[in-house]
Amino acid sequence: MAPESSNEPVAIVTGGARRIGAATARALHQMGMRIAVHYRESSGAAHALQTELNEVRENSVVLVRGDLGDVSQGRSLVRATLTAFGRIDLLVNNASTFYPTPFARATEKQWDELLAINLKAPFFLAQAAAPSLRESAGTIVNIVDIYAERPLINYSAYCVAKGGLVTLTRALARELAPAVRVNAIAPGAIIWPDDDIDDVAKQRIVSRTPLKRRGDGDDIARAVVYLVRDSGFVTGQVIRVDGGRSVVP
Repeated sequence: MAPESSNEPVAIVTGGARRIGAATARALHQMGMRIAVHYRESSGAAHALQTELNEVRENSVVLVRGDLGDVSQGRSLVRATLTAFGRIDLLVNNASTFYPTPFARATEKQWDELLAINLKAPFFLAQAAAPSLRESAGTIVNIVDIYAERPLINYSAYCVAKGGLVTLTRALARELAPAVRVNAIAPGAIIWPDDDIDDVAKQRIVSRTPLKRRGDGDDIARAVVYLVRDSGFVTGQVIRVDGGRSVVP
């Protein structure tokens, strides 16, 4: 299928079917972008989001399913986006795997899985998308975590992976300059994990956040829009969207 002829910019949002990814896809779509929404298991949510956004602007959203732990499937995501739309202006590396790995019991399989999704996939997706991003003077936004710099006990492998993604952000800002800007967003308490934590733990987290509340996906989406649209002289930076949590000991 030949790509559609359009001057509308194009974004890839990994893990784009739900939560922060879906909020980001909606915000980018509202600013006029066409979106390739990647998902792995959330088929129902992905198709509902595609229907919602295509009703606003016909044929403006495509879905691409894949396991980004497999580098070849990440490359297929880039190829599918180029086939559908003919260009890539933005890569949002949002897909993430998060679960505890108590140090004494952590396994090699857990280590490999957490680093594959949270670090290896963004590296090779950026590599695959780089030629098109250079042509469009595009942008990469990596979704990291405040725990990349403030490690969370029992989550050491996850924190290492997100810490690596912070370093990758800075490295790619140099590797891809001057054509491509690369930045990251570090969320704090935005959306509770799927394997829900109890109310006491939630209250403890909120109480240590200066703004005394939890954020939501739209807070991250607005930061993405800023980095794409309003920050032409910003690269290699990490923006913390955490209600002030990172300034509290």
